Parts: sequence; C-alpha cells; structure tokens
Amino acid sequence: MPLIPLLDRRLIVVTGKGGTGKTTVAAALALAAATAGRRVLVAEVGLDEHVPALLAPGANPVGYEGRDLRKHLRAMRIDPYEALAEYLGLQIGLRGLARRVLGNRAFRQLMDASPGWRELITLGKIWHLEQMKEADGKPRFDLIVVDAPATGHGLTFLDVPRVVGSAVRAGPLRRHAGWVEEMIRDPQRTVLLPVALAEELPVRETAELVERLRDQVGVAVDRVVVNAVTAAPFPPGLDDLDARLAALPGDLVLPGTPSPATLAACAAHLRARHELNARWMRVLADTTKLGLVALPRIARGVRGPDELALLADALVAPPREPSA
Repeated sequence: MPLIPLLDRRLIVVTGKGGTGKTTVAAALALAAATAGRRVLVAEVGLDEHVPALLAPGANPVGYEGRDLRKHLRAMRIDPYEALAEYLGLQIGLRGLARRVLGNRAFRQLMDASPGWRELITLGKIWHLEQMKEADGKPRFDLIVVDAPATGHGLTFLDVPRVVGSAVRAGPLRRHAGWVEEMIRDPQRTVLLPVALAEELPVRETAELVERLRDQVGVAVDRVVVNAVTAAPFPPGLDDLDARLAALPGDLVLPGTPSPATLAACAAHLRARHELNARWMRVLADTTKLGLVALPRIARGVRGPDELALLADALVAPPREPSA
C-alpha cells in the first residue's frame, strides 16, 4: 500500500531522543506545509518555547493563545493547566473560577503528584484544535504538527487515552478519552514521526520505540527521519582523498590552506562520520522495516527559516525504502 504523503495527514506527532533535533524537524515540517499552502498549526507541549525562534527569529513568545508567525502558519504552546481551565470552563461554564482554583499553590502540588492528567488534557486540547471549523465548515487547520515529549515520555503521552478509557467505564471523561483515542489510532488522520541520529544509542532507542508502538499503542508510524546525516565527503573518483592527502610530504606548503596533515585529518574525520552514519542507517532500516528520510547535516547549525528551508524538501519527499 502506498504511503500517505506527510502533508496529507491531519496530525503529525514528532518525537525522538533528546538531542536528535525533533523540534527542528517539527518546525521544518510546519514551514514545508505552510509553503505548500496548507493552513498549519505547530504546537509545543514542553515547558519552554523553541519553535518561534526557529520560524521567526526575534519573535515574542506565542503562549497558549498562539500567534501567526507567517502566512498559513500558527504556533502555540499547550500549557496543561491552561488547557484544564479551558476544559472545566466548557464543562461547568465557570472558566474564571476554574483558573483561580488551578492557580492555588496547594492544589497545584496535588495535581503535580497525579500521573497522566497532563498528557490526557494536552491530547484533549489537540483533539479540540483538530475539530475546529471555519465559518464555511472547512477545518481551521489542514495540518497540526505536535512537538511531542522525547522518546521515553512520548510513548506514555500517546497511550494515556487508552489507559483512561480502560479505567473509566462511563461519563464525560470516558467519552472524551474515547474521542482522543480514536484520533490517535486513526492511521488516515494521525502518524507518529520518530526522529533519530544515525548513531548507536538513538538508533537502538528508535527501534525500541517503533516496536512498542506496534505492540502496545497502535499509532501509525510509516517512516523515520534521520537527522544531520553526513554526506559522502569526496567527489567521484577520489574515494581515497584522505589517504592521498596523508601521503603528501609533511613540509609541503600549500598557500592559503592548512598543512597536508591537517587536511588529511579533516578528510578522514568526514569519511568516518559518513561511514558511521551509513552503517547505523542500515541497522535502523533493517530493525524497523521502515523507510528512512535522511536530512543533511548543516554545518553552521539551524538558526532560522533559511536553514529550515534546506530541510523542508527532503523532509516531505518519499522515504528511502528499507532495502535501499
């Protein structure tokens, strides 16, 4: 069965081991969707905001209410207490009172010790956003990109609706958890997008995540993004360039360039990084049986929309088949 293009989904949940660049991938994906004319919302669920600085450097925080950062692209940070106050306000009609209660220090300490509610209320807010309509009946957002918690917490994040639905047999909470679980498990609407580096620990953790998703949660995952891949460093026909540089006389002077030994060491480092990345990409493809989307390493780092645009085309291209 052909893969559904990423930009044709309704909800993309981006996760990955800390340090793999999942927030960068979420921002690049949102930029790609907006550039293609999709109305996209990118939502962060962490304590801090990072996406606005990537999409609009120098922008003020967007907060819970969110703000448009460019044409077709809106960003927000989902604060679970704000989401809970909004939910209680909708249920009992007293949002102001709910906010005052939730602002009580002792009540917050009690809530902070209670597991699962943050994940459920955050996903409930995402469901609400996905359901929003314009006056003409069309969806408010064509695509919602969620910068989800890192890999370990990400699985719990997605599994909470099922757990709540199993524990609560009736009432509004059970009904609402069921709606959220239906959204999460719908492979036409929702896909999980793991982000990895082509190195041992991220690859092994990503393979474990994919296995647990298939066995326990039932969320669609059809590709893996491999970030910061070092390309083949030498031109065709010069595959041994590092060895050739190392063979040059040590006292050779090349005007305007480092010594041959320094050049040889740099070339050898690039070769080693490329070979390391290629080896672990093969392992990742073999263990997950999924196609890979390789994003190039950007030496200067990702600082804003210009660098994100370099990743966008590769991100939405068809993934490399596992056997490739």
